[in-house]
Amino acid sequence: MIDAERLLSRTRALLAEHPPATTGRTDFLKARFDAGLAWVHYPVGLGGLGAPRALQAVVDAELAAADAPDNDPRRIGIGLGMAAPTLLAYAPEEVAARFLRPLWVGEEVWCQLFSEPGAGSDLAALGTRAVRGDGGDWVVDGQKVWTSSAHLARWAILIARTDPDAPKHRGITYFICDMTDPGVEVRPLRQITGEAEFNEVFLNGVRIPDAHRLGEVGDGWRVAQTTLMNERVSIGGARVSREGGMIGKLATTWRERPELRTHDLHRRLLDLWVDAEVARLTGERLRQQLVAGQPGPEGSAMKLAFARLNQAISGLEVELLGEEGLLYGEWEMRRPELVDFTGRDAGYRYLRSKGNSIEGGTSEVLLNIVAERVLGLPPEPRNDKDVAWKDLAR
Repeated sequence: MIDAERLLSRTRALLAEHPPATTGRTDFLKARFDAGLAWVHYPVGLGGLGAPRALQAVVDAELAAADAPDNDPRRIGIGLGMAAPTLLAYAPEEVAARFLRPLWVGEEVWCQLFSEPGAGSDLAALGTRAVRGDGGDWVVDGQKVWTSSAHLARWAILIARTDPDAPKHRGITYFICDMTDPGVEVRPLRQITGEAEFNEVFLNGVRIPDAHRLGEVGDGWRVAQTTLMNERVSIGGARVSREGGMIGKLATTWRERPELRTHDLHRRLLDLWVDAEVARLTGERLRQQLVAGQPGPEGSAMKLAFARLNQAISGLEVELLGEEGLLYGEWEMRRPELVDFTGRDAGYRYLRSKGNSIEGGTSEVLLNIVAERVLGLPPEPRNDKDVAWKDLAR
C-alpha cells in the first residue's frame, strides 16, 4: 500500500524530472498521468497507483507549491467529473486506457448527451433510438438538448433506447459517441445571459461501434446512475475556500461599500454566510465519504443546496447594489468556453444562477431523490413503471 511519504517522494521525483518552469504544460500533465499522480486512487496504468483517495491532497498540495500547471478542470469538468468515473466503472481496461489519458490531460473535451426535449426531469422517457446495424455497429437517431460544451467536445457520453418494448427504465443502453462523426449536428441555445453555453444536438444516422458501449445492452439506466451521482457531487460538492465562490463576492462588496449597508441586509448577509459555510463544511465531509467508494444520493442534497444558495446570494447582491445591480452590458450572442460566476458583474451572476436549479437534475427531481433514497420516505406512485416505453403517452 502506498502511503503519504512514498507518494510525496514520487511527486518530488516528477518535479525533478519535469521542472514546471521548463516543461511544456501538456508534456508535464502527460508525465503526471503516466506517473500515476492524476487520480491516485485509480488503477496503475489509468492515471493512478491504487492508493487511498484521500492521499490525492498530498499530491495536489506539493504540485501547487511548485507552481505546476493544472489541467484546467473547469474547462473539462464533464470529462473529469462524469465520464471518467463511468469509464472506470464500466469500460474494458483497453477502452478506459484509450480515453482516460487525453481526457485528464485536456486534449479531448467531453459532453453529456442525456436530456431531450421530451425527457428532461423524466430522463427515463428518452426517445433517441439506437438500432443494431450491419456488422454489429449501432445506428443512432434522435435529439438531445441542454448539452454543455457540445461545440467544444470530441467525445460524448450518450444514452439511447435500444428496446422500445421494455419499460422506460429498461431497454436503455449507454454509449460513447464521437462528436466529429457524420450525422452529429450541434446548434447553440441562447441563454438569458446572452451566451450560448448550452446546445441542442441532432443525431442523424450516427454509427457507434459496439466496442464503445458501456455496460450490457439494456442496462444503460444503471450505468447512467453512476454518471448522474458523480455529476451532482461535482456540481454541488466542488471544493471552495472559506468565503470562496459567490458568497466571497457578496462579502467583499459589503466590506468595500459601507454606504450600501442597512440593518436588514446585514442580517440577511449573515444568514447566507452561515449557510455558505455549512455547505462548504458539508461538502468536505461528502468528499471524505467518497474515499469509501462511489458517491451516493447525498450528492443530490448538496447539489440542491448549491442551487438554492447561489440564487439567494446573487439575489441579495443585486438588492444590495440597488440600481447598479441591474446593470448588465453583455447581451451579445457568445460561445463561452466555461462558466465564470465570480469574474463577471452582479447582474450576470443573478441571471446565470437561475440555471443552477435546472442543470445536473432539477431541484424538484432532487427533492424526490433525497426524500426516497436518503430519508427513506415512501416513493411517489408511478403508474408507468411496468408499461412498455412504446405504449407511453407522449
